Amino acid sequence: MQISSLINRVARGKHGSDHLSRSEACFIFSSLMQPQADPLQLGAFLIAERMKGENAAELAGFVDAAREHTPHFSQLVAPQGAVDLPCYAGKRRAAHAHLVAALQARDAGIPVFVHGVEMISDRITAWQILAQHGVSRATTLSQAAHFMQQDGLVYMDLADISPNLHHIYQLRPRLGVRSFANTVARLLNPMQCQGQLNGFFHTPYADYMTQANALLQQPRSLVFMGAEGEPELYADRQKVVKMQLADVISDVHYPDKGQAIYPRQPLTEINDIFSQFENMINNKPDDREQETIKRMLHAFLWASGKAPLKTD
Repeated sequence: MQISSLINRVARGKHGSDHLSRSEACFIFSSLMQPQADPLQLGAFLIAERMKGENAAELAGFVDAAREHTPHFSQLVAPQGAVDLPCYAGKRRAAHAHLVAALQARDAGIPVFVHGVEMISDRITAWQILAQHGVSRATTLSQAAHFMQQDGLVYMDLADISPNLHHIYQLRPRLGVRSFANTVARLLNPMQCQGQLNGFFHTPYADYMTQANALLQQPRSLVFMGAEGEPELYADRQKVVKMQLADVISDVHYPDKGQAIYPRQPLTEINDIFSQFENMINNKPDDREQETIKRMLHAFLWASGKAPLKTD
C-alpha cells in the first residue's frame, strides 16, 4: 500500500471518495503517526477525512494504529469491572457532574480510568478538577495500573499515553478544524477497561463510535450525546444514547424528568465551575445536578458489570 494512493481515494470530494478498509486505515494512520512522516501528507489526509467523514471500520483501524503507538498497550489490563472515562471536551457552561459520579463510583468499589488533555482553551478540563481533589496522575500505563489498584481512580494525559497521537490531536489550531484524532482518543481505552462511558457532541458519531467499539471487541459501552461533548448524561431531555454489548447495539431512552435545561451560555466567570463542583461534592447539588449524578452513577454501575442500567 502507498500513502499517496490511499489519500487519493479519500480526497475525491463528498460524492467521489471511498471509505478505507480497517486494515488500510490502520496502515495509513500508523504511517502518518511516525515522527518522520511527511507533514503535507498528514495534513492532506486529516482534511480529506474531515470532508468525507469517517465510518466505523475506518475508526476501528485508526484506533488499531493508535494502539500500536501506545507504549505497553496490551501488556497491562485494568482491574476487573474497571470503567474507561475519556474526557476530551472540557466544560465552560456548568461544572463536571460526571466527575462527581466518578468519585462516587470509586467510593463504591468501581475502578475508574480517566484520560484527556491537561488544558483546553477557554474550558475547564477534567484534570483541572481532579487535581484539586487528590486524584493521582499517572505518566505510564504501569503506574496507572498501580494507582487504580491502590486508589480506585486515576488520571492519565494523552501526551503520556500516546505522544504521537497527542501530536496529531494538537494540530487542530493549525488545521482550523477538528480531526478524527479526537474521536480516536475517546475510543482508545488504553487500559482495556471492560466498560466505557463515552460522550460525543455531533449526532452521527453515536452509530460510528458504537459500531467501532463492536469491531474493537469492547465488551460494553454506553455512548451518548454528552453535556458540552463530555461523557455526562443530561438531566433534562437526553438525546441519543446507544448501548453496546459485544456486537449487539441498542437504543436507550431516558424519560424527561422536567429538570431545568442545561445552561446554553458559557459562564461569565469560568472559574465559577470550581465552586459549583465544590458544592456538588459537599452534597449541595441543585435538582438538575442531582439527577445527572444519579444517572451517571447508574451508568458506572452498568459499565462495571455490577447492575442493569437504570434509566428511570
